[in-house]
Amino acid sequence: MSTGSTTGCRECGGPIPPAAGPRGGRPRQYCLSCRPSTNAARRAGQRPRCWNDPCRNCGGEVERDDRRRGRPRLFCRSCRPDTARAKARAQAMAALRLDDLATVDDSPRVKAALDELAMLAHSGAWTAPTLHRRASDLRMLLATTPQGEQVRLSRIRAELGTVRARVAAQVLAEHGLLIDDTTSRLHRWIERRSTGLPPAFGEDVRAWLTALADGEPRARPRSEATLHAYLSRTVPALEQWSTTRTHLREVTREDVLAVVDQLTGHARVGTLVALRSLFRFAKRRGLVFQNPTSRIHGGTAPARVVLPMSDPEIAEVTATAVAPLQRIAVALVAVYAARPGALRQIQLDDIDMSGRRIRIGAHTHQLTDFTHDAVVTWLRHRHQHWPHTTNPHLLINPQTASGTAPISDYSLTWHLNLRGVDLEHIRADRILHEALATNADPLHLALTFGLSDSTAITYAMNARTLTEDTGDSRS
Repeated sequence: MSTGSTTGCRECGGPIPPAAGPRGGRPRQYCLSCRPSTNAARRAGQRPRCWNDPCRNCGGEVERDDRRRGRPRLFCRSCRPDTARAKARAQAMAALRLDDLATVDDSPRVKAALDELAMLAHSGAWTAPTLHRRASDLRMLLATTPQGEQVRLSRIRAELGTVRARVAAQVLAEHGLLIDDTTSRLHRWIERRSTGLPPAFGEDVRAWLTALADGEPRARPRSEATLHAYLSRTVPALEQWSTTRTHLREVTREDVLAVVDQLTGHARVGTLVALRSLFRFAKRRGLVFQNPTSRIHGGTAPARVVLPMSDPEIAEVTATAVAPLQRIAVALVAVYAARPGALRQIQLDDIDMSGRRIRIGAHTHQLTDFTHDAVVTWLRHRHQHWPHTTNPHLLINPQTASGTAPISDYSLTWHLNLRGVDLEHIRADRILHEALATNADPLHLALTFGLSDSTAITYAMNARTLTEDTGDSRS
């Protein structure tokens, strides 16, 4: 076994260091400095010759970083071998038949559930082992459930866990075999926070928050963020009143004024809005005789001045948005000022590639070259990873590819938020730049981005303030 070369380096004639351990194959022909490899270039502080080479498959740009170890990437994200393996898995799933899952001992309802499971696997490009594991879960659940009875969701989660239970619940729900006996996360939060409130107000506040979460005959359900904001503004007042009051009906106008007069700005306005919501609910339910918050004016909170994004912030967005999903999200927000919620609801039918148009919400926009390239890149990525998905939404992920639901807000924004990139900030920056370019015309902003009158006026005033500040600084 050779451990080195006895003739010297073929390049410089110098000595060749021996290998640190047993080494098979031919003897080394070069010393460390002259070795024709990319590793030698890295050790010398230089980038390898192929660092700037395009993708070997499609010729596109390759996303590279300043890694000091490992060979440079040779393929772009769409052409990497893991993408090729995903294609192979999709082809294998296309050839997988239901006969490979069902057995002669399976009952008709088990076979129907397995048929639905095979369709989900085909649309989600599952691997065969994953499909068989999910099939085993369904067999176990249905085998221990008497004929004609439904499977409880709480039992599924207890036996399978959250991830595996999601697929089983989806299949059983399609066939009417699932009964949801669980409590939502929001209602569990309501119960937990209501328990920690002063006993004099706990039950009434629990009923109020539940009505906000579920909605009422003449009121739509409120978001989870709204409930969190309302309760955080209300708790200090309730704790202050609990020392002298035993019920909401004992709270007077003077008690409310004593709370809000201690606050200023947005804190004062937000607290008064939350207390009005609480006492209006109590008045509708007959919990109080009169509303102590009526005819109390919170004033006008100072307007928040939105500043344009700085160059480092723009560079951070460019460096962070590297995945196809993040790129298309940032592109649509940066050009059309679309909200993340509207992005999640875009469907494939809303895109007209031949006419270069896209419909976001109730507004149709013309696709620019930048957004057109982002949409094409995403559609190519979408087809490569989930070629058989039946989800009508434009933006999908591995969890939603096998169904029809849109992706969650967390899936769309979590990676960007971890790096300090906020899509809402990008949206505000786009509207602000449009206002600065159009002489702060609120009508133009309302028509272009679908803003309300008050929001358009706010952005216009914001642009005028920035323009005046810039003029004053120059003078």
